[in-house]
Amino acid sequence: MDIYTLLLCISSMWACIHLLLLTRKKSGTAKLPPGPFPLPIVGNLFQLGNKPNESLAQLAESHGPLMTLRLGSITTVVVSSANIAKEVLQKHDLAFAGRNVPDAARALHHRESSMVWLPVDQRWRKLRTICNSHIFTTQRLDANQGLRCRKVQELMAHVTEHCLKRQAVDIGRATFVTALNLISNTVFSVDLVDPNSISAQEFKELVSKIMEEVGRPNVADYFPWLKIMDPQGIRRRLTVHFKRLHTIFDGMIEQRLILSRSSSKSPGRADFLDVLLDYSHDNDFQLSRRDINSLLVDIFTAGSDTSSSTVEWAMTELLRSPNTMAKVRSELIETIGLGRQAEESDINRLPYLQAVVKETLRLHPPAPLLVPHRAVSNVEICGFTIPKHTQVLVNAWAIGRDAHVWVDPTTFSPERFLGSHVDFKGRDFELIPFGAGRRICPGMPLANRMVHLMLCSLLHTFDWKLPDGMAPHDLDMRDQFGITLQKLVPLRAIPVQG
Repeated sequence: MDIYTLLLCISSMWACIHLLLLTRKKSGTAKLPPGPFPLPIVGNLFQLGNKPNESLAQLAESHGPLMTLRLGSITTVVVSSANIAKEVLQKHDLAFAGRNVPDAARALHHRESSMVWLPVDQRWRKLRTICNSHIFTTQRLDANQGLRCRKVQELMAHVTEHCLKRQAVDIGRATFVTALNLISNTVFSVDLVDPNSISAQEFKELVSKIMEEVGRPNVADYFPWLKIMDPQGIRRRLTVHFKRLHTIFDGMIEQRLILSRSSSKSPGRADFLDVLLDYSHDNDFQLSRRDINSLLVDIFTAGSDTSSSTVEWAMTELLRSPNTMAKVRSELIETIGLGRQAEESDINRLPYLQAVVKETLRLHPPAPLLVPHRAVSNVEICGFTIPKHTQVLVNAWAIGRDAHVWVDPTTFSPERFLGSHVDFKGRDFELIPFGAGRRICPGMPLANRMVHLMLCSLLHTFDWKLPDGMAPHDLDMRDQFGITLQKLVPLRAIPVQG
């Protein structure tokens, strides 16, 4: 059922009285930022639309970069400028480090073990430390450079097969499989899917469904008394999706436990699963099977989805702009030369390629509204009071298209980053596709390396053209809103031996 149709069906007298009393109780207690006038019961829900990032950006043009909305019974403050994002994510980082947990995250008790949704407490810090120490540190990333190289070689072999057959490549699917198998080798020491198998597409669709459901506007989040009913079925569908992933992970765990009990266990083997299983027996910090599965869901869904989506958007923008494509390929050929595969060590010598990635992340941030924050105390921002428990949305999509910061903000122009100090690592708030502060995406260092290497290899090894009859301006640029921003129509392009 459509969320707006459903909203029209819940305007009962009990809800009306309850919400009006709630509004009256809260009115006058704090000077909230300005915002559009809320309707009774539903507040500003009808103004969100199917693409909240775009709707909220339009509302901010009228009501300012710090704006209050009433979404059902939930008070929400929306941040749409770099300066205010810095106030929220840096100056008052701890005060806004809470999470407004969506009802969808209750599926299979995911919220209770997920690093994404846990509060900033001792358990959350321990999980972050485990991931940072064993996957995302510079030392670990350097040690796994050979693994990333092998996975990209497999991607090149897959694309070469299509090149020889003059067949179009599904860029999103191909890069998704590469990112997925990189993560699965880091965690399990094996590939999870075969690039040419139907399971690769099924796994991609599964991850996309999870991201879409978690990001879908859910009436149960705006009217908490509806959570028990799950009226849109979001939690029920996510339970099914999570179970499918848990079944895969449980199989891997059981195999490892059998191996560890056998005399044939390989000496010196220590991947991330071994690390997690060691913690399951630790007396000071134990991880249950459910904890391990929830952590793996976070790592696999976010890690594979965001990297592949960024490469797909970058390729789409380059195919849409042949002059820009020619410039980046010229840099690659002049710097790397022909006859050898691109390596990670080449990336630092490719400023235009780096600019292409930054420009892609500016226009197509993986998480357009970041993950919702929550105020854990009353906070003063720009002369306004943000009350405790207020939901805070940081519109990274709007910040990346702010005409006060960016010249010609809707145009894809990597040149704007040449000679610029602006980066996406959480210090420059006009470009925060991975967030900032203590809630910044922990996987950003891995995504940074993987996105650059995949894109560099695809552009260095092959020239690309669109399928017969399609011109650059015919490319479909529509996106599909979820917790991540996916292309609505997958990009298909034909590789030509460069």
